[in-house]
Amino acid sequence: MTRTLPEVMCAVSLYVCLNLCGCMKPLDQQVKKTETSRVIGKKTQDIGEFDPNAGAQVSDSKIHATDPITAPTSAYGPMLEQISKTHIAHALGLFNATEGRYPNSYDEFMQRIIKENNIQLPVLPGGKKYQYDVENHQLVVIDAPAEAP
Repeated sequence: MTRTLPEVMCAVSLYVCLNLCGCMKPLDQQVKKTETSRVIGKKTQDIGEFDPNAGAQVSDSKIHATDPITAPTSAYGPMLEQISKTHIAHALGLFNATEGRYPNSYDEFMQRIIKENNIQLPVLPGGKKYQYDVENHQLVVIDAPAEAP
């Protein structure tokens, strides 16, 4: 039994359509995944207390770009870190100028510097977190903990 060209084309089209249907997740699931991973434009007041004995890796806030094509995107995180540190250093300098001292504790830092001035820091990419170093009176950025194998 020989098939005509239109029958073969119809069968191939039907086969392709059936195989392509259902290859993707529903659109609402695709959108949910991308929305949770975006950090651009988001703000936070989530600043932890720095514990030097915890063994957390402090970020150096330097741009490590080796590929000229992806260099601008790899510079985004370190630039945010530097801007945030400068913002907090300025607020701490103003506090020191008016009070004659730096905040005595993490709680005083959060209340008098962050909450009273309504400082909103940008959310950092890559799971990095802000922490306040009470002893050195500075904001530090902690690298995301390495995932367990």
